[in-house]
Amino acid sequence: MPKKWNMAEIPPADFLAEHPELPTIAARLLWNRGLRTEEKIDEFLNPDYLDDVHDPFLFNDMTKAVEIINDCIKNNKRIVVHGDYDADGVCAAAIIITTLKKLGTTNIGVFIPHRETDGYGLNKKTVTFLKEEQTHLIITCDCGISNTEEIALAKELGMRVIITDHHAMPKVFPPADATIHPLVPGEKYPDRSLSGGGVAFKLAQGLLKKHHEKNELLDGGESHEAFEKWLLDMVAISTVADMVPLIGESRTLVRYGLTVLNKTRNLGLRQLLVNAGLIDENGKSKRVFDTETISFQIAPRINAAGRMDHANVSFALLMAATREEAVDLAAKLQKNNTDRQKLTEQLLTQARAQIKETQQENNPIILIEGQNWSAGILGLVAGKLKEEFFKPTIVMGISSGGVVGSGRSVQGFNLIASLQSIPEFFSKFGGHPQACGFSLKDASELPKFRKAMLEKAKHGTKDLDLTPQLKIDIEVSLEDVNWKLYDILQKFEPFGMGNDEPLYAATGLTVMGVEPVGKDNKHLRLLVKHNSHVVRKTIAFGFGDPVKHPANWSALKPSDKIDLAFSVGVNEWNGNRELQLMVDDIRKTNTP
Repeated sequence: MPKKWNMAEIPPADFLAEHPELPTIAARLLWNRGLRTEEKIDEFLNPDYLDDVHDPFLFNDMTKAVEIINDCIKNNKRIVVHGDYDADGVCAAAIIITTLKKLGTTNIGVFIPHRETDGYGLNKKTVTFLKEEQTHLIITCDCGISNTEEIALAKELGMRVIITDHHAMPKVFPPADATIHPLVPGEKYPDRSLSGGGVAFKLAQGLLKKHHEKNELLDGGESHEAFEKWLLDMVAISTVADMVPLIGESRTLVRYGLTVLNKTRNLGLRQLLVNAGLIDENGKSKRVFDTETISFQIAPRINAAGRMDHANVSFALLMAATREEAVDLAAKLQKNNTDRQKLTEQLLTQARAQIKETQQENNPIILIEGQNWSAGILGLVAGKLKEEFFKPTIVMGISSGGVVGSGRSVQGFNLIASLQSIPEFFSKFGGHPQACGFSLKDASELPKFRKAMLEKAKHGTKDLDLTPQLKIDIEVSLEDVNWKLYDILQKFEPFGMGNDEPLYAATGLTVMGVEPVGKDNKHLRLLVKHNSHVVRKTIAFGFGDPVKHPANWSALKPSDKIDLAFSVGVNEWNGNRELQLMVDDIRKTNTP
């Protein structure tokens, strides 16, 4: 389906006049991101760790949580950190466990649930098991806020519970001893968009700050500040992997976290990067690691363990103490990731056939189900179908254990709110406005659930334009795309949710040549001219594939007129560097 190009509004003249030191393009990009005040602009362009990372004790329950943990450490009471099976939850658990160990905690354990046998969050079986293990305190990571009954059981069994989470608020809150969550009603913490790993990091910060009051250094002679900052590689991974907005404090944490990632001392992460081909066997990085490195190389491998086997492998990799251990665990993740890619493609093929067979192309929501489909792959399939059809999508796996599902949504349709309005269908559910996961209480209710979600989607999307949207930051002349512009863009990194990489439009370009490139000629190198005689090279990944792009752009001829939507990157080879225009969309000139 052709995409609708939406041009961002032009800032008022007085905004541009107030910032004469900024190039016009930069000022417009800032305006598009809602950065209108000097304070916000300065925080965005020049994030500072000391000024822009908040005091953890601004959380309402932070003092209480730190006191509970320190009491357990002092009296050797068993602490178990309950994580989650995705990259956010695994990193969050690793952050807290690493910190507790550094503070001298010895009676400590971790529980990472199995996606299919345990499901998301706490369950009563796990709570009972932890009690039998003589657990005194459970600390949840990236989960817990929706586990009211399970936490009530833990309290009945005499255990204490600290929740660290960032997911949507339930109607009934768990009776935890302390809750570190930026969205709790009445919470005064200034940043509401932290990832699960970000929230876990705030707890680690609180523990370190309290410890520093009586101890100049940590065990081994390391400063509290240095240890804290070495945790930021895992904070960056969790934040980018969970696709929380990269604004405010989260942006600052990721900016500094990428610096740490590029020189990480984490043995497991380093070996993962070796296996991904990003570090050579001598330990030298082949490129600078950025948010794309996390999104496309690191996070998929960490997630693969929980999708294909058990996330314990990913957790163990992040905690690896020897190179031999790291090599073994990274190899397992590499295999998990390869298997995950193959299975995802298989299920996508089946899902597309099901959509066509059940004629769902015109429905307001896509609802797919498959017998014995792996629960770990459902979210990936839902995400790809959502992007392909630009509709809310739920993919369900049916097995002897019941029905589990994962959903992904488009902007404007709140998936988790829809599930919260029909809780009678679920034994467990949770998530965000754009993503959800659930287990049906009764498999026989699947037809009723499908009908209910269809009605929810009909109502919730009736005023939405479900045409694929493309948000263009600014229209430019190709002559303005130069190294000076690229240098300005560096101030806008890291890119991610809430701070997408700037997308430009250039209209009325003259085609000078078309060169199919890559395997099966599925990519195109377009040679174009704009407002001068200079010919510019662009790369259009996937635009030579007639299945994905039936417009057949490879048939373009010299002198044809086209418009391009593109981002600006750098192509490096043999020590050379050149600007590269990466095409996001193509349309014939004068096409609305």
